[in-house]
Amino acid sequence: MRNVLILLGLVLFLFNCNVSRVSTANSNKKKPFVWEGANLYFLLTDRFHNGDPTNDVNFGRTAETGKLRGFEGGDLKGITQKIEAGYFTKLGINAIWMTPIVEQIHGSIDEGTGISYGFHGYWTKDWTAIDPNFGTKDDLHQLVEAAHKKGIRILLDAVVNHTGPVTDKDPVWPERWVRTGPPCDYTSFANTTACTLIKNLPDIKTESNENVELPPQLIEKWKAEGRYEQEITELDAFFARTGYPRAPRFYIIKWLTDYITEFGIDGYRVDTVKHTEAYVWQEFRKECDVAFAEYKKNHPEKVLDANGFYLVGEVYNYGISTGQYFDFGDIKVNYFDKAFNSLINFQFKWNMAQQDEETVFRNYSNYLATDLKGFGTLNYLSSHDDGAPFDAARKKPYETATKLLLAPGTSQMYYGDESARSLIVEGTVGDATLRSNMNWEAIKNNPKTKAILAHWQKLGRFRANHPAVGAGIHKMLTQNPYVFSRSLSTGTETDLVLVGLNLPKGEKTLEVSKVFNDGDLLHDAYSKTSVKVKNGKITLNSAFDIVLLERK
Repeated sequence: MRNVLILLGLVLFLFNCNVSRVSTANSNKKKPFVWEGANLYFLLTDRFHNGDPTNDVNFGRTAETGKLRGFEGGDLKGITQKIEAGYFTKLGINAIWMTPIVEQIHGSIDEGTGISYGFHGYWTKDWTAIDPNFGTKDDLHQLVEAAHKKGIRILLDAVVNHTGPVTDKDPVWPERWVRTGPPCDYTSFANTTACTLIKNLPDIKTESNENVELPPQLIEKWKAEGRYEQEITELDAFFARTGYPRAPRFYIIKWLTDYITEFGIDGYRVDTVKHTEAYVWQEFRKECDVAFAEYKKNHPEKVLDANGFYLVGEVYNYGISTGQYFDFGDIKVNYFDKAFNSLINFQFKWNMAQQDEETVFRNYSNYLATDLKGFGTLNYLSSHDDGAPFDAARKKPYETATKLLLAPGTSQMYYGDESARSLIVEGTVGDATLRSNMNWEAIKNNPKTKAILAHWQKLGRFRANHPAVGAGIHKMLTQNPYVFSRSLSTGTETDLVLVGLNLPKGEKTLEVSKVFNDGDLLHDAYSKTSVKVKNGKITLNSAFDIVLLERK
């Protein structure tokens, strides 16, 4: 009996050693989409591409602004054009997040940086309307449809925390809706939530459960547009179904979830999360899920997969190493609890600047497999409001791509990362320097830019084709040369890849026996060459110092 048990144990051991290799037999099949390993593209709607010059000026927004502080013409049609042209597909993008597209304040403000309009989308006037500078509802329908045909998910940007600034054209919302002070000092949870982010940015009273009437300016606006009765009918139905009080946050939740049921968007990136009570996001999650289920039920032919609605939150200064909690000093809050799938990782750029790839890759893989198991993190190296990006002068575009796109977690590619769009623009003040127009001319005509883009495309497509890259388990195989594997089990299959970095150019030999079997035919997605495993090794001759191996 003892010998039988020993034999059985040996069989199980050998099976476990080879399970990942055996289960990759069909690894060239289309892999399931996994949000935790997605390749997400973040763009400013107004700055990406102008697809319709006829909508460039609305509401008399004609004053001369500070540099890059006015509307530049980018719109939904422009994004759709690039989707249909295959730009995102070639880049390996499988999700797009765009800045808010709801109607912005009509007026402007001057905070010492020159006149500014709400081109960025974070100065809401009316959550129920799309700003005509960005396009129309038909434009959004066409964008979502075009994206879904390419297997690309769409995230809109949700602002629940505040309205837009008060101007001569945009009166303050009623006192029962908003507070206009005190300013946040961030010394406690209360001093981060029950306060205003900056002067003249009225803060929604999201903590209130008091029934409030609609702001008179919205009533007047909707009547002038001929849709007051329709909006009231929909609001009555929402509050009757949910039983919520007619408190400020529930109006906004209703308005935002309408974009799910009407357009079939796949997720929201949520702005200023830590400035709102944590339970608000649980309420938001509940209604987003209801709306997404309703959309899928009403449009079964448009359902992409079984994934639920995706919520990623901006908790400013959250870092992956803290796990599921954010520390306010007096309390810790878990924003993943019945709310967010993922949080933006403000720590990533610092980790990559101060540590080697293996340290970051190993630690992130461990975090995602333990403290954050079942959830995700969204890594970035540049963004729209981070004044200290990883490479502002774009001197390291190849390194930026390699570190971002091969790191465990979801990748956030900021528009122009892939084309070295400069984040230093002379004559700008503050975050305007991060928000220049997409450099399409350089992509079209500059050989250096084309070469940089090609590097991002290769890595991006490899990540998109293999969810294991972002969502799998990381394992270093050799330190010198630096070679690692990633594996992700999804149902009956395992997605398995091997990556080599900082390799010699020309002929290179890699030990792969811990990942692949002798006789396996492999494909290097970077050099587009094929190679067979012999004696546990592969020998590859390419002009590059990187290898991205997948089973052919």
